[in-house]
Amino acid sequence: MTNIIPPKLKNLWDEWNLRSSILFSLFLQILLISFAPSRKRRGTTFITLIIWSSYLLADWVAAFAVGLISNSLSNKTNKYETPVPTEDVLAFWAPFLLLHLGGPDAITAFSLEDNELWIRHLFSLLIQLVAVGYVIIQSLPSDLWIPTTLMLLVGTIKYAERTRALYLGCLGNFKANMLPDADAGPNYSQLMEENSSKKIAHVPAEIKIEKEIGRGDAADYDVEVKRLKELEVVEGGFRYFNIFKGLIVDLMFTFNERKESRKYFFARNTEDAFKVLEVELNFMYDALYTKMVVVNRWYGYILRFVCSVCLVAALERFAAHHKHTNGGDHRPDHLKMHVFDVYVTYALLIGAIGLDSIAIIKLIFSDWTIVLLKYRGAKEFIFQTRKTLTFWRIGRWSKAFGRRWSNKMSQHSLVRFCLKERFKWINKVADSFGLVEILDEIQYKTSNVVRDDLKIFIFELLKEKARKAEDSKTAREICAARGDWVLLHSACHSLTEFVDVEYDESLLLWHVATDLCFYEMDDKDQDPEVGSQPSDEKTKNNRSFSKCLSDYMLYLLVMRPTMMSAVAGVGQIRFQDTCEEAKKFFRRKDIIPGGRFKENSLLSWFKKFFISPRGRSEWKCSMSWFKTWLHKFYSKTRKRSEIEKIKRACAELLLIETVVKPVEVKGDRSKSVLFDACILAKELKGMDERKRWKVMSEVWVELLSYAATHCRANTHAQQFSKGGELVSFVWLLMTQLGLGDQFRVEAGHARAKLLVQK
Repeated sequence: MTNIIPPKLKNLWDEWNLRSSILFSLFLQILLISFAPSRKRRGTTFITLIIWSSYLLADWVAAFAVGLISNSLSNKTNKYETPVPTEDVLAFWAPFLLLHLGGPDAITAFSLEDNELWIRHLFSLLIQLVAVGYVIIQSLPSDLWIPTTLMLLVGTIKYAERTRALYLGCLGNFKANMLPDADAGPNYSQLMEENSSKKIAHVPAEIKIEKEIGRGDAADYDVEVKRLKELEVVEGGFRYFNIFKGLIVDLMFTFNERKESRKYFFARNTEDAFKVLEVELNFMYDALYTKMVVVNRWYGYILRFVCSVCLVAALERFAAHHKHTNGGDHRPDHLKMHVFDVYVTYALLIGAIGLDSIAIIKLIFSDWTIVLLKYRGAKEFIFQTRKTLTFWRIGRWSKAFGRRWSNKMSQHSLVRFCLKERFKWINKVADSFGLVEILDEIQYKTSNVVRDDLKIFIFELLKEKARKAEDSKTAREICAARGDWVLLHSACHSLTEFVDVEYDESLLLWHVATDLCFYEMDDKDQDPEVGSQPSDEKTKNNRSFSKCLSDYMLYLLVMRPTMMSAVAGVGQIRFQDTCEEAKKFFRRKDIIPGGRFKENSLLSWFKKFFISPRGRSEWKCSMSWFKTWLHKFYSKTRKRSEIEKIKRACAELLLIETVVKPVEVKGDRSKSVLFDACILAKELKGMDERKRWKVMSEVWVELLSYAATHCRANTHAQQFSKGGELVSFVWLLMTQLGLGDQFRVEAGHARAKLLVQK
């Protein structure tokens, strides 16, 4: 039988597979501890890909290396120049792989689903312990039994910590740990029996009901806004994390907690409020995706100390053994360690100590340590030291290190999507590999920084609504509003038909209408890259807010369908139908190629870059085609031409006479809302400019708020590890302001007394 693999390659693999696997496992641990904390600050595809691949490979490589060690114990020497490691060294390496399977503190789960597999990890822990124990037993008697035992203890502790963190992060266990004790309430039957006995005995008595102390009247929320110190922000975030972490698993809260939270956030300005929310969400991230809940216990600190001592002691014992064994001539050469194996062992020991030291430093300066310390002076010292260390980092890396989320909102525009078609053959190839969604994100998604004035706008609007929500009924009405609340209070009754539809239809209607108004063709006060500019600053801001929120909500609907699944309905189908109708219209108007000659092909692309723009058929001379290509893809002209195309497309849409509703002409099989959005845009353009953008911006905040409170809680939790989303901040902020249906305990226990009359 012919051997496909060349003998030299096979021999090379046989010689170095074990050593390379162990070093690669160490390298993966370094990657994870370096990049894992950044995924909550940067949701980029590149960072996510590195973490995802390292997370999956780390477990596989470590388990594979344990198998190689077990297999190599039967081969003390080989026929190649490089001898196999001695039995003592093989047994000493095995616990390091158990340590690597435990992983760094910064990541235990890549996604929420990994927490649900904690039983599998527990079983894997037992299997790997048996495998490593088998390797150690085979090597006995061993000169390295002391450092091997120490490393076995460290590896077992680390792997057990990871399994425990996965167990606690499982949503079922997460909820079970927060459930209150069963409460049957006051003894109703006993009171009724006593009342009946009094009546039978003809003793005059009455039942007097007293409400639970502490419910009280509505609080005065017109309080003075006070700024928070940075340490107070962390403490406030931890305080409300402990109160509202049950949001993730849909627990209910009392009205006393609602009252306390409302009073706290009404006394904050926007900057401090969002900082507290940022800290609060960061604690939720740590509880679900890291070991922080496990290590920040009294036993966690003890185990961490034991691990550190064992690692240093193992290094000292190995160094002493190496100096004694390889330094003398009393042992045969075949029993001495190979020099490369010595380097590998030192790399494993120093790497383990280095990674453990980094983990300890991060633990000491973490938010968890700061909030759990009892002495104020110690808290301030650690906080100021951490702040100083952060300041030493250079430039933008300092700001990135201090952030707890990405502070970005992704953008997606329907009109832009329709005007930038890909070649059909690219779509077919990508679809066959399931890569269409990834290509769409790369080509069509953009990101904007969440501006401070946008945060202020959202926060003030929600505070204004929260002041009106003194009872649960009003709060639920506000949360159920999808633009109708704003239109009712703005006397825009003619526009209510555009929100009294399914949520996904309403979102698409207002998205297209926002683009049509935003890219309005006008000669006065016109920016070269956008449409006409309003004259006053407030209207400019409202216009900008409307566009940002419009594109952000479409991004959530189209590119984050699992997050919006509870409110999206047939959003994907409606988006596809609307895009298809828009493309058909743009082709007919020659805005995009592909009329009756189907020029959306490789030939049209070829003509676009190689045929003279004068309309003649001569070829461009020398390198002019290359200059044109650079000009199109790397200059501002390309962006401006794209904006001009969007403006022209919007203008053509607005020229269509929409005297008859589209559904009456086309029927309801197609779910396109393109020309319904044109009707809405014309209604909006008939309003005063200031009122138009004020109403539109507030409608978008309501649409955002509705999505935030109606998305499933676990979908918010899934975004914590992907850079975070603005909608998750709005979800938590609305709860802190008492807007939602999570507050079910309103009256509390009534205290009933049976009073006997004289």
